[in-house]
Amino acid sequence: MKKGKSVKLNLFNPIKSIYGTVDSKDLKSVYINIQSWVSPKFEHDNWNRVVCNLSREIKHSVFNSINLSVFQEKSIVDLDLRTSGIKIDKASFLNLEITFFTKENLEFKSDELSNELNHILKEVHDNVLKKSKYFTIQYAKSKLKSKNFEIF
Repeated sequence: MKKGKSVKLNLFNPIKSIYGTVDSKDLKSVYINIQSWVSPKFEHDNWNRVVCNLSREIKHSVFNSINLSVFQEKSIVDLDLRTSGIKIDKASFLNLEITFFTKENLEFKSDELSNELNHILKEVHDNVLKKSKYFTIQYAKSKLKSKNFEIF
């Protein structure tokens, strides 16, 4: 018997996002999964520090936007961005999973839960990912190159 469920959000163009749970019948936790490709804007000596700071900014954004009447104060932020391959003109895959623990007995498909998760996703996107001074975010690995067509 399958209990886990997920719902696509895809509210913002350069990122793919879903929210889900491992047990929709006894909803104790939900997660948001964000996937995208990032390209560095310039060279940097220590990408480990940059990614660590990005993770910290995401944690602060989540903490500041979480509704404590719906979720517990604790959450898990797991940012996966490999620092070894970050180079100019090369996109790197970014996977971010944020896990929240619910306070009350919510329905998985409820508007209240969906609105709260959309709000948190918007805050992380607008205040951290979109405003990053180190990375540009893009939907796919390769940027679409404009093709010039000649008409004879």
